[in-house]
Amino acid sequence: MSKRDFCGVFDFSTEEIRALFHRAIEMKREVPLKRFVRRLQDKVLAMLFEKPSLRTRCTFEIAMTQMGGTAIYLGPSEIGLGKRESVYDIAKNLERWFDMVMVRTFAQKNVDELARHCRLPVINALSDSEHPCQAMADFLTVLEKRGSFDDFKLAYLGDGNNICHSLIALTARLGTEIRVGGPEGYHPDPVLLAEAREAARETGARILVTADPAEAAGGADAIYTDVWASMGREAEAEERKGCFLPYQVNAALAAKAKPGAYIMHDLPAHRGEEITSEILDSPQSIAFDQAENRLHAQKAIMVYLDEMRGE
Repeated sequence: MSKRDFCGVFDFSTEEIRALFHRAIEMKREVPLKRFVRRLQDKVLAMLFEKPSLRTRCTFEIAMTQMGGTAIYLGPSEIGLGKRESVYDIAKNLERWFDMVMVRTFAQKNVDELARHCRLPVINALSDSEHPCQAMADFLTVLEKRGSFDDFKLAYLGDGNNICHSLIALTARLGTEIRVGGPEGYHPDPVLLAEAREAARETGARILVTADPAEAAGGADAIYTDVWASMGREAEAEERKGCFLPYQVNAALAAKAKPGAYIMHDLPAHRGEEITSEILDSPQSIAFDQAENRLHAQKAIMVYLDEMRGE
């Protein structure tokens, strides 16, 4: 066995992803019983944060506690990746004390460099390029609701950002379909798209990128959206509103999907912008189920990476 990382969705194979979903479902069954298997007994997780978070910090800390381990929060003032101290030096310090590292940062290169230099498993808890833990929780939620991914069509409306990238990558791995609807100039990264389309040749996945919101939403099993200006792009918020308004997930757009289609959001939501409260609070919304499943998806990921390290 050797050290593995989860810097992006493509770090895991289709078989590994499916196995992680089933493991997460098993772990979730422990919650109502309050009988948790101490799978990470006495292990310590370093949590590196350059961006604020509700869901990420809570779910990783709770996961470690329930599995018998400990999580230590390290904020921007303690770390300063590549600023106060080089990423290399941080990696070499952390590997002397901890058993695993998760990082929530801006630049993907920080995640990749930590993984390259650190002997510990490194988990991407969000970067400007990907949000793989969230996407795993999202598809876990879909699997819970539907029972399978057969003929699943996901519409993503809005910015071609980090969560969009991870959803595309998971679609490619699982052989499902995604239609990304967003304005020209804000489409997903072409390099990631090319990688996803290459992976889709093996799984039969279908990936469409369009500027037409109706084309993206039409006949979808689920409609997913995210904020129009991600963290670090707040200065562009007003400019983006004009571009993205046609892609708002509201009653009219939701009606273009299949009857009863799920409404998905990775939160936090800017109600009245990318999604209306009417839709986010509707019976079709599974946004808070997605948030709940961050806990279980991340448990499965951490346990798997710990097992692969083989200590």
